[in-house]
Amino acid sequence: MTVFPLISGKSMESAKERIFLSTPHMTGNEMKYIHQAFETNWIAPLGPNVEAFERQIADYIGVKSSLAVSSGTSAIHLALQLIGVNPGDKVFCSTLTFVASANPILYERAEPVFIDSEEESWNMSPEALKKAFLAAAEEGELPKAVIIVHLYGQSAKMDELLEICNSYNVPVIEDAAESLGSTYKGKKSGSMGLFSIYSFNGNKIITSSGGGMLVSNDEEAVIRARHLATQAKDPAPYYEHSEKGFNYRLSNVLAGIGRAQLEVIENRVAIRRSNFFTYANRLGQIPGISFQPELEGTKSNRWLSVLLLDPNHIDTTPTALKEVLEAENIEGRHVWKPLHMQKLFAGCKFYKHGEGEAVSEKLFKYGFCLPSGSNMSADQQERVIDVLERSFDAYGIK
Repeated sequence: MTVFPLISGKSMESAKERIFLSTPHMTGNEMKYIHQAFETNWIAPLGPNVEAFERQIADYIGVKSSLAVSSGTSAIHLALQLIGVNPGDKVFCSTLTFVASANPILYERAEPVFIDSEEESWNMSPEALKKAFLAAAEEGELPKAVIIVHLYGQSAKMDELLEICNSYNVPVIEDAAESLGSTYKGKKSGSMGLFSIYSFNGNKIITSSGGGMLVSNDEEAVIRARHLATQAKDPAPYYEHSEKGFNYRLSNVLAGIGRAQLEVIENRVAIRRSNFFTYANRLGQIPGISFQPELEGTKSNRWLSVLLLDPNHIDTTPTALKEVLEAENIEGRHVWKPLHMQKLFAGCKFYKHGEGEAVSEKLFKYGFCLPSGSNMSADQQERVIDVLERSFDAYGIK
């Protein structure tokens, strides 16, 4: 393996400012809603911004109801609660994702079962899901839920996956934390599961500093989720509690940030897609470099632009690529390490897409995330491309 050397740039430009992977991009309108919260003294959870943010997200996605919460993780946890996941139950989950997709399964002392990716979208493989369901049916223990992740903004093969889940009458939770603004065959990503979740963490396509959203067409279920997320207080003239609850509500101040961010979601999607196409048009010409595909009939928000190295042509690794970018003060990141490979989930079952190496393991081994923020300037992106082009030209191509 050839390791990239440290490369001097065209000038000292690379030593100036750091280029981050994905940073918050403010609209300038956030302070209007924040000021409203302060002027009316709605600082704590609940309030007009929370109610408006919930309504606006539901309208944008095209669902009946939504609940603003403290994180995407808490939204997944509430969805599992609503479905009735209990200790010992099985929950199927995409393996190629951030750990937050599966941690809530452990909160309920349930058992995660991980499903491999497929190469056309990098998301949950229908073939692997079929294998998992057949094995579960033979064992007489179907999963209580299936968590389908839309990776880096690209929607999974929802028609095929939903058909399988529906045939076993098992509900789907869409983990759309990374895919707000993406579409699947004319539908918004996150509008197809029984429950869906979004994240508004600081690095997402829009942010509320922190926070998330649970959405569903089951309005009664969202009412129950709202009860659980607010410490499950019973209707009484004093604090009466008859079941376990959580402190999961989003603050009115942060919801105001989210409202301003949602106003520009289509602009943010357009910019990130433009960033992606610039990378793909420039770097995709290099033998051995490809990018996460866009499934036919879908539109990815391209939250992150992710390339894939072909070891038959590119004599380097994502780790070496990360090091050479870091030497130029540029942040890059490995593709998520599959959850079935994590120590936390040692012993959990995993179902592969096909024979040979698992698709998710291959994507982790050779995938790399590039700076993709909607506030990244053209000059900054040119800096990133310049470093990569010169690196591959000098040493990377076999």
